[in-house]
Amino acid sequence: MTGQIVNTAQAEAWNGGEGAHWAAHYDRYDRMNAGINEHLLEHVRADDDVLDIGCGNGQLTRLAAGRAASALGVDLSEPMLARARERAEAEGVANVRFVRADAQVHPFEPASADLVLSRFGVMFFADPVAAFANIGRALRPGGRLAFACMTSLAGTDAGTILAAVMAALGTGQPPTGPDGTGPTSFADPRHTEGVLAEAGYTGIGIRRVEAPQHWGRDAADAADFFCGWGPIVHAFGQAGPDAVAAAKQAVRREMARFEGPEGVRTRGTAWLVTAHYDGR
Repeated sequence: MTGQIVNTAQAEAWNGGEGAHWAAHYDRYDRMNAGINEHLLEHVRADDDVLDIGCGNGQLTRLAAGRAASALGVDLSEPMLARARERAEAEGVANVRFVRADAQVHPFEPASADLVLSRFGVMFFADPVAAFANIGRALRPGGRLAFACMTSLAGTDAGTILAAVMAALGTGQPPTGPDGTGPTSFADPRHTEGVLAEAGYTGIGIRRVEAPQHWGRDAADAADFFCGWGPIVHAFGQAGPDAVAAAKQAVRREMARFEGPEGVRTRGTAWLVTAHYDGR
């Protein structure tokens, strides 16, 4: 069941080309982000009812269901939710379900979850305080929150690749938007702490974690995949054909620097954020 959607810009993106790319390449995105899973799954208890926010293609939701009493995945993207349901059925995961909803305003059943998880799914809220407050009301007393979000791209492998692309295009790195939303919207731990505290969370902990990221079987394959990522597609759309061609060559050169016997592998970083909801 789908309720009100207030984050219309993100809903349009994730039900358009961005969501279609993630759904079509679910296995590659899952492989790229899988190193973060265990950092989140270690918070799951056997009797938990888990709520996964921004669940995408549902890999983390299904894995959580395997350790918990039940799991509910929520996302704006119908293409990815369709993939999530398909994979759950194929894998025989019965105690999981998926709902298209805007977590900022969705009428979650009050006190229905013990743990909220998210793997890179919380950075795009139109109003993060309102979203986390609404999500908190779905938690039972003493309920827990654990999510992974992007660090600053500066000094990271992915940041190096992205900087080369943007330099070839003649622009700077795609920033977090002027409204404070975007992939790196929670890159500053002080901002994250402030948002969660205002939304009613306590016991906030933030630590940096690292994990390998697999981009493709070789530099050419990895470059093709990277160039299908939404922010890059958008950046290409703002540039001329010569700049786009130069940028694609730059991606391949950068990917070649990380190519090895197991394909193109970089080192990814994330903030692991944990908290409790005080029930107000």
